[in-house]
Amino acid sequence: MRDPFAHLRELPAPRAPRRPVERCHHGLCEIDDYAWLRDPGYPKVTDPAILAHLEAENAWFAAAMAPMRATIRSLEAEMRSRILDEDEGVPWREGDWLYRWRFEKGCEHRRWYRAPVSAPQEWRLILDEPTLAADAKAFRLAGWAVSPCGRLLAFATDRDGSERFMLEVRDLETGETVDGPIPDTIGTPVWAGANGRTLLYRRLNAEWRPDRVMVHRPGADPADDEPLHVEDDPGYFVHLALSQSRRFVLVSSASHDTSEVRAYPSDDLALPPRLFAPRREGHEYEVDHLGGRFLLRSNARHPDFDLLETGEDTPEERHWRPLLTGGDGRYVIGFVPFERAIAVLVRDAGVERLLLCDPDGGIRPVELEEEIGHISFGPNREADQDHVRIAFESLATPPSVIDVDLAAGGRQLRKVQHVPGFRAEEYETERLMIRGHDGIRIPVSLVRRRTGGGQERRPGPLHLYGYGAYGMGMTPTFSANRMSLLDRGVAFAIAHVRGGDEMGREWYEEGRRFLRRNTFHDFIHAALGLIERGETRAGAISISGGSAGGTLMGVAANWRPDLWAGVVAHVPFVDVLNTMLDESLPLTPIEWPEWGDPLRSKDAYRYIRSYSPYENVMAQDYPPMMVTAGLNDPRVTYWEPAKWVARLRERRSDPGPVILKTEMGAGHAGRSGRYAHLEEVAEEYAFILACHGLIDL
Repeated sequence: MRDPFAHLRELPAPRAPRRPVERCHHGLCEIDDYAWLRDPGYPKVTDPAILAHLEAENAWFAAAMAPMRATIRSLEAEMRSRILDEDEGVPWREGDWLYRWRFEKGCEHRRWYRAPVSAPQEWRLILDEPTLAADAKAFRLAGWAVSPCGRLLAFATDRDGSERFMLEVRDLETGETVDGPIPDTIGTPVWAGANGRTLLYRRLNAEWRPDRVMVHRPGADPADDEPLHVEDDPGYFVHLALSQSRRFVLVSSASHDTSEVRAYPSDDLALPPRLFAPRREGHEYEVDHLGGRFLLRSNARHPDFDLLETGEDTPEERHWRPLLTGGDGRYVIGFVPFERAIAVLVRDAGVERLLLCDPDGGIRPVELEEEIGHISFGPNREADQDHVRIAFESLATPPSVIDVDLAAGGRQLRKVQHVPGFRAEEYETERLMIRGHDGIRIPVSLVRRRTGGGQERRPGPLHLYGYGAYGMGMTPTFSANRMSLLDRGVAFAIAHVRGGDEMGREWYEEGRRFLRRNTFHDFIHAALGLIERGETRAGAISISGGSAGGTLMGVAANWRPDLWAGVVAHVPFVDVLNTMLDESLPLTPIEWPEWGDPLRSKDAYRYIRSYSPYENVMAQDYPPMMVTAGLNDPRVTYWEPAKWVARLRERRSDPGPVILKTEMGAGHAGRSGRYAHLEEVAEEYAFILACHGLIDL
């Protein structure tokens, strides 16, 4: 196979100078040669040496990809051809209004409309994302909320990827801005009360931690806003929601494994809130309200969570009564209450299902056409509606919007996402269970293009994706872009490794802190199992993961480089030890329960040190590697991938490339927009195809 990166041998990669800095903890001292890549003024990066190095890396990335430019353009064009230029969502009701979104021809972002329920054809534009996003390389709408009177619209936007959102309030009758922009907010604002005179929002502190809920009166000076709730523990973030009944504002403080919820009466925030259960380590719960009772999802009785209820005046934990129990393979993952029933999402032995809990205590499963896929709740804003709206998709089924009748359980298909050129019958999916290093069975979701004419399937190129952290299960979702790999003969698989919650809460617990190495073993054994089953072969597997999934990529590359044709690591969390030692960083205190606290524990220090990708780069051959970063990323700071790439180039024993691209005007999510981000995807896919020898150069 021709080396797609042979031209780089004539063009030396950028070299970050080594500037040794000693790091000492628990009597253990090490040298970090690339610590200088962290700008001391972060999040403002002004050091000219750092900026020059990142720009040099970007130039080398462009040079590395230059022979593939025609393929990249071709991939981008075919991905774009699968996007409908004009598209719109299914309307939903909220109060006296219907709402929907729409993509106009050529627009990167959505426009949002509403119409009176009494005149459903009279749609009027209320929020124009394309205008808000003009000239922004990274744009994101955090969320929006219309006041109960229907006149005021509150929305929050980010234009540089820093995830520090600007909150504005607009008068929908006059089109004028009433308030804002209010800086340093995050999440969707909430209107309290029935008169629309009080707006609540979360504020970020200097360390990018949402530590308080603020009360704003439209028209008043935001500088006079007062806090409703303040969280003093840096290991907890504050969250904000409105109950389904709209009678309570729900404020929670939560870490990755512990939560505490208070319910404030929406019409009178000055009244004392109801506290449900004071925080205690390991107890997670969430709350909603409807029909004179509070509903809770809690792991107090079982690690796989129960659905419970309690009276309005008896919020304390001793009064909670079970409605639906977890355990025996059932994992309760979410719920929405309605007057007719409670819609509950569960996983049964890793398979997502929708249940309806009737007022009389009966439990009814809802049958969908496919068993293996992903179910999510759509907008369900009205407690008296007769249906629950869900979305369903799978590896080979585009997203579908379905209304499920709460009384009879019947289904009404409201929309199937049209993907030009896609034919479901040309693809096949499979759920495999592969034995891990300790005997546990690891789920692997697989999609491939069907072989035609009775041809025998042979081991071929395969792309394996993984994440495995924070109890975030990777669901088998659809991707129109993925067709560009499948149609070129590359099968695609997701390894549902421990650290996620695909198989229940215990699946998560067995992949974090001092069991973190299970995640890495699971991923590698998933690859070995796919080889054993004849799906692929060693050296014919490309892999990818992002953020905490980048930790997985780094470890997989260190431990079994022989298995991989290529590695793609997006905004990878690879400097784990140094980050967990730095409590000034935004996420460090809240993530100690996930990774361990090496500042205070020698055991945690040694354990993280044993796998952290940056510390464990070895003098060995590595596969080609593509790494991305975002200069404004508050979650995985830009210097983590920059340091890792520098060390890989320093220590690896082969001439294979490690290429780094830093988005200089974006953050964790990269570029925004339904078209703009396609160039990034096309570059990744061209790299993957080149590693498999599937493109002509």
